[in-house]
Amino acid sequence: MTGATDPEQAFRQAGWAGLRARLFHLYFLLRRPMTLGVRGLVYDRASNTVFLIRHTYVPGWQLPGGGVEIGETLLEALARELAEEGNIALTAPPMLKSMHFNRRSSRRDHVGLYLIEAFSQAAPKLPDHEIAEAAFFPLDRLPKDTTPATRRRIAEIFDGEQASVYW
Repeated sequence: MTGATDPEQAFRQAGWAGLRARLFHLYFLLRRPMTLGVRGLVYDRASNTVFLIRHTYVPGWQLPGGGVEIGETLLEALARELAEEGNIALTAPPMLKSMHFNRRSSRRDHVGLYLIEAFSQAAPKLPDHEIAEAAFFPLDRLPKDTTPATRRRIAEIFDGEQASVYW
């Protein structure tokens, strides 16, 4: 090519390739967005109990948690969900125990599971439009309708079961 040096040509090619890569990435995000959630296994060591909730809109007892909102970290989402669903506040950093692919929710949903042993509860959680019931249960006497995923997470943490990659 006349008038074009090799560095100029390389710049133009990298520029187009970079723009093309950014456009493809944007298309990928719009076409297949990933969702992210958190769940907290709140454990009271003194009473050997775990905190479970029962939603008004889905069956079964489960661990508190929910989706990570735009601009929120996993820990911020966890703290918000624990406050909303259980009047529970973190008093020390929780421990991220595992990440799970939640294929029942979508093909791109993942859930981080945290173990919480340092917390406070201002008052028992009263029923509202989202939470029908919330309570601490002994590990050996979980409610009959505790969800299978909740039972698996508890077994992974307390019984040494292999952590599943699936929720």
